[in-house]
Amino acid sequence: MLIKTPEEIKKIKQGGQIMGRILDDLAKMCRPGISTWDIDQAAEKMIIEVGGRPAFKGYKTRVSDKPFPSTICASVNEELVHGIARKEAILKNGDIFTIDIGMEWPFTGPKDVEGFYTDTALTVPIGKIAPKTRELLRVTQESLERGIEVIKPGNTVADIGRAIEDYIKSQGKYGIVRDLVGHGVGHAVHEDPRIPNFYDRNLDYIVLKPGMVVAIEPMVSLGGWKVRTADDGWTILMADGSLSAHYEHTIIITKSGNIVATRRPSESLK
Repeated sequence: MLIKTPEEIKKIKQGGQIMGRILDDLAKMCRPGISTWDIDQAAEKMIIEVGGRPAFKGYKTRVSDKPFPSTICASVNEELVHGIARKEAILKNGDIFTIDIGMEWPFTGPKDVEGFYTDTALTVPIGKIAPKTRELLRVTQESLERGIEVIKPGNTVADIGRAIEDYIKSQGKYGIVRDLVGHGVGHAVHEDPRIPNFYDRNLDYIVLKPGMVVAIEPMVSLGGWKVRTADDGWTILMADGSLSAHYEHTIIITKSGNIVATRRPSESLK
C-alpha cells in the first residue's frame, strides 16, 4: 500500500472535505419525482465548480470496456453499485437510492500535475421506507463506523473486515457482499490492497501504517450475498433481487489513529 507524503495527505484531506459537502448537498436533492440523471448533472456541476474532476465518468476497468457514462454511480433498491444515471429513472416513495461518488482534486488540466482521489457513498431513503429497510440502512452505516474504529497503526487490513462482519452478523440475518470490496485510494481511484467487508486471514499480514489512505465500503443486503451484472455491462444487482445498502468513506491513517477525510457535515462527529 502506498504511503502518502504530508503534502499529499493535506490535499487528500482538503479534497475529502469538499467531497463530503457535495454528497450532503446531493442527498438533500433526493426526493420522490426527481430523476437519477438530475442528481448526476448536479454532481458534475458541483465537482467542476470546486476545481475537481469526476473520478468515475469515463472510467474503464479494461481497455476494451465502454467508459462509465455517469459522474455518480446511481443505484436504486436491488441495484448495489455502478448504476448508470438515467432520465427515465425516477425516484419514488419507498425507494432507497445509493450515491457513490469520487473526485480528483485539484484538477488543473490533463497536462498539469495530477490531483488526488477521494471516494465516498451513502444510501438515501426516498420518502417513507419500510422499517426493515430503514434498519438495513442503519446496520450498514454503523458497520462502516465499526470498521473505521479499528483503522489505526498496528492493526491489519483483516481487522477491518472482521470488525465489519462481526457487527453485521450481530444484528441479524443479512447478506454481506463478497465480490466487491474496499481499496486503497489517493493517487488513483483504486489502489492496493483489497479490503473486504468480512474477515480474510490472508490479509493478516498487511499492517496499517501512518500515511496510508483507504476507502472502506460495506455493502449489505436483506437477502443473500451473491450479485449479478446487468445487460448494460456496469450495473451490479443483488442476484436474488433483495434490497441493498452501501456506505463508504475515505480514511487517512495517522500516528494516533485516523482522519475520516470524507466525513459529511450532516454526520455527527466521530
